[in-house]
Amino acid sequence: MNDDQARLSVIWQVLRLRWRLLIVIAVVGAFVGAGASLVFSPGYETSASVVLQGARDPNELLTEAQVAQSSVVLDRTAGALKWGLSGADLVDRVTAAVADGNIIEITATADTPEQAQRLADRVAQEYVTFSTQLLSTTTDASAQVSQEQQQTLRQQIIDTNQKISDLHNSAGEGQTIDSVGVRTELEQLRTALSQAVAKLDELDTASGQAKMVVMGPAERPLSAAAPTMTDLIGGGALLFLLIGVFWQLFAARADRRVRDEAVIASALGAGVLGGVEVPAAPVERATGVVAGVRSFFLGDRPWHVAALPPAADEVGLAIRYRRVLSRLRDQLPSGPGRLLAVVAADDPEARVAAARLTEFALEVRLTLTVWEADPARPTVPDEAVPGVVAVVTAGTRNGWELVGIAEACADAGHDVLGVVVAHPTEPPADEPQPEREPVLAGAG
Repeated sequence: MNDDQARLSVIWQVLRLRWRLLIVIAVVGAFVGAGASLVFSPGYETSASVVLQGARDPNELLTEAQVAQSSVVLDRTAGALKWGLSGADLVDRVTAAVADGNIIEITATADTPEQAQRLADRVAQEYVTFSTQLLSTTTDASAQVSQEQQQTLRQQIIDTNQKISDLHNSAGEGQTIDSVGVRTELEQLRTALSQAVAKLDELDTASGQAKMVVMGPAERPLSAAAPTMTDLIGGGALLFLLIGVFWQLFAARADRRVRDEAVIASALGAGVLGGVEVPAAPVERATGVVAGVRSFFLGDRPWHVAALPPAADEVGLAIRYRRVLSRLRDQLPSGPGRLLAVVAADDPEARVAAARLTEFALEVRLTLTVWEADPARPTVPDEAVPGVVAVVTAGTRNGWELVGIAEACADAGHDVLGVVVAHPTEPPADEPQPEREPVLAGAG
């Protein structure tokens, strides 16, 4: 693959030529998403809110949220609901968070809307009960002390007010009082009065902090919470479809077989005489159920091999072969004669192309002898010929195999005069499959 395969046209080519396989992959992804929904889908979700009265510190609110989802609250909830679940089973179904305005929002999830509503309401109720009991237990020991402090502060306020009144009355009766001393004593009384009032307010606030109210019952959810089964099915299908596309792209990039005509010619050290269209050879079609399924989903040719524009008819295809032979004749150093057509032994399309070249070669006074070389250990006979022509099917050989064929020709003393690239195509359904080419005299 080259850098252009990142373009949308390449994606479209994958979708167009591998759509059957991609549909199967997407269906598998949909089934995986459906299975995942049984594990990851939260079901129905709703929330109940509890208002905490009085001034609250942010850390105190966080503590209250932890209390709302504590094991004690969840155990009491499980016991009250009698669903056959324990408090540990409700840990993943109940969450508590701090909202604005001293509100603890308790969120519950369940399999049905009714269960979600009941769970949220019950957790909120048990939380208020437990939190109230917790505060009551911690404050019972100091309740009497707090009442005594409040009584003392109230008495201090009364005494201070009485002293202020006495000072005003004394000043009103005309008694001689040092004005500086009066002002000093009044300021002290005001300070003591302010402190007593502040302490009394703190005690009143502390006694009111235990108050919390549930803001009505939780709403019954009308639809399942995201991600729903539909979301997971669609997401699984889309994810697997993308994986299938990128898998095709990665497999094409990892494939080292040469598909570009210019690269094939460069590896063989010769120019391209032309490309010819060849129906897929019947020997390449395996039989059996597995082979039939593979052919149905993957087709008969790689999607990343560039296809020739199909010839209009047999006459147009013959013209292509004649043009290739004309260019080959022009490459001969000593005019028309006998040449070797070298093909790989495991390349049926190239053998079909070479056989057809031998049929048209007589028209341009050329004689082609097909030689099948083993691609693993290629050898070429050292016959007295002016050169050889290499026939290769695009996408069947890697670069090193092509270099090996070129070196075998060089060892036999033959120059590679040109390269003919065969492009396999699917013949029409009503057109008979071409028979295997006849083995010509002198063919290996």
